Amino acid sequence: MFKKILIANRGEIAVRIIRACKEWGIATVAIHSDVDRNSMHVRLSDESVCIGSHQPANSYLNIPAIMSAIELTNSDAVHPGYGFLSENSAFAKILEENNIKFIGPSSKLIKMMGDKIEAKKIAKKYGLPVIEGSAGGVSSKSEAKEISKKLDSQY
Repeated sequence: MFKKILIANRGEIAVRIIRACKEWGIATVAIHSDVDRNSMHVRLSDESVCIGSHQPANSYLNIPAIMSAIELTNSDAVHPGYGFLSENSAFAKILEENNIKFIGPSSKLIKMMGDKIEAKKIAKKYGLPVIEGSAGGVSSKSEAKEISKKLDSQY
């Protein structure tokens, strides 16, 4: 079990994560931008760290600032919520390399599923249903139209 989780998100999803952590007796850290300092997730968390300005690129997507917040607060895990860094394989890999638990899939799985063609191949390999289309990327408008016609006729 974790002692302290940094929530790398904001708003309702961060509030839900914080409430769940409180039920389990896990300390929480909310990161926030300068304009979110009085937000509900910040008020509910045990600790908070301002990581930048209101633009997400300067705060919620700022991996060096988040890593600093993790170190500053001695967090042992990060919950990304959804959006922002939840599907960022590079972020998950940085956490793995620093022995910080990413609460979500491994960086390898995120990377594999981020490539939609590869994800489709993996799904087929395990017998999962997929919508048929091209086996690779679509290379022309005419190919895209042909695939679209096929799909329309199937459904």
